[in-house]
Amino acid sequence: MTFFAVFIFISANCNKEKYPTPPPPPSASFSISDWSVDGISGKTEYKGTELLPLIRLSFPLPINRSSAVSKISFFGNANVNFTYQNGDSVIILQPTSPLMNLARYSVFVDTGLLSVNGGKLHSQVTIKLLTQLDTSDKFPIISDNQLLDKVQQQTFKYFWDYGHPVSGLARERSNATSETITSGGSGFGIMAIPVAISRNFITRASGLQRMQTIVSFLKNTAQKFHGAFPHWLNGTTGAVIPFSTYDNGADLVETSYLMAGLLTARQYFNGADAIETALRADINSIWNAVEWSWFRQNNQNVLYWHWSSNYGWQMNHKIQGWNECLITYIMAASSTTYGIPQVVYKEGFARNGSMQNGSTYYGYSLPLGPSYGGPLFWAHYSFLGINPNGLNDTYANYQIQVTNHTKINYQYCKVNSANWYGYSSKCWGLTASDVPGGYNANEPNNDIGVISPTAALSSFPYTPAESMDALKFFYYKLGNKIWGPYGFYDAFKLNDPWVADSYLAIDQGPIIIMIENYRSGLVWNLLTSCPEVKNGMKNVLGFTAPYL
Repeated sequence: MTFFAVFIFISANCNKEKYPTPPPPPSASFSISDWSVDGISGKTEYKGTELLPLIRLSFPLPINRSSAVSKISFFGNANVNFTYQNGDSVIILQPTSPLMNLARYSVFVDTGLLSVNGGKLHSQVTIKLLTQLDTSDKFPIISDNQLLDKVQQQTFKYFWDYGHPVSGLARERSNATSETITSGGSGFGIMAIPVAISRNFITRASGLQRMQTIVSFLKNTAQKFHGAFPHWLNGTTGAVIPFSTYDNGADLVETSYLMAGLLTARQYFNGADAIETALRADINSIWNAVEWSWFRQNNQNVLYWHWSSNYGWQMNHKIQGWNECLITYIMAASSTTYGIPQVVYKEGFARNGSMQNGSTYYGYSLPLGPSYGGPLFWAHYSFLGINPNGLNDTYANYQIQVTNHTKINYQYCKVNSANWYGYSSKCWGLTASDVPGGYNANEPNNDIGVISPTAALSSFPYTPAESMDALKFFYYKLGNKIWGPYGFYDAFKLNDPWVADSYLAIDQGPIIIMIENYRSGLVWNLLTSCPEVKNGMKNVLGFTAPYL
């Protein structure tokens, strides 16, 4: 070795000691590259997944397998297999056994996940799964007529078997104090009695006996205010139960539903015998005592909803349309003792035409009301006894109004732009009902993903094919979840699986009545056969219809 070479060798070794080789830099953090569920990538929430979903997680570098098992979690009480691909940069998760139908699960990838060289996941990832509905039939297939019979009969049990034992009236709901009865819901229950008799669910004699109990209680026991009834009553004592602080007196809208029911029963129980004659006389005394005109509050050209002995007109709520209150003005105009003139309807309810709409939604023109029509009970309550077919006045063709309102509601659910799981052409119907944690007036402008069976089923006269599709879906596909002792529970949500544990009188009654109007027109024919109603609609309010 030359001197020069030796010098280089010594210098190099000295430099190594003076400048040691630096340690490797710490591994950089990384992010997940992509994920997919059953081949669909990039969504944070998957709805309607298979029961054995294949979940694929892709990373930019190999993953430490022991870290994967501890830092990738599958929540929802299920065991999961881990398999690895592409040199451990892809992890496949799949449950070892089928998941539950219509259940929530989630995959959570924690930031503690390590790559093989020690790098950590930069940010956590959560993937939510909602499994698919079990679409098998839950009950044996029966004919359409048998199915309609079954629904009407089972739903009627709410009013018959669960009716208050003292007053015979309808309890407000199934999941509240059993003493709270509802005047409006009782009107619906009364309308359902002729249906039940005509369908042989009960005998005429038993229906008559129940009506005697109801009418006697309303006439002799129930608290009244200028002839009008409160929203809620105690089913034993007849004392008012406050609906709210200031709403502890008359409720004119609820009273109108009750009067429509009583007049329907009066027309049905038309026998010449002493019992039915006395029943009609008692109904007339209740009907004629309602001081409709007094609720104009000092002769204004509008009706007011509430009045209290303690608080007077403090609620000051005008009954103005378009909404569920057309029947209130029809009843007021039909009274032969305390009637109202047409101007009260025109200026009060119709607001001189301001209740008109005229816009088109999903190709359907809407004569009245807000955009998309509002909740569907607006198309039901006033038309339980008033036939909208061929019905016209200055402001609307009511057949078009209720039919198009319903079709707009149907199309909204079918299109499902809000992406609620379960909405479809077979699962539709938004109206006021119980919802998770409370009560909501469900409609396209206030949609929280809750379907209320009464919405589609009470629309049979307007959308028979669409309503039958809904009925079959509710009964055959969801029946193990939403069918109970009094028919369909009040509401359900498939997007975040939930079923109400309740039945409400105001939702049960329209199902029975409107299915019957679709089948036979019975309740329409009864109420519109009242001479007072004919006169009130035709000669006072100015309606035209084939039956007037």
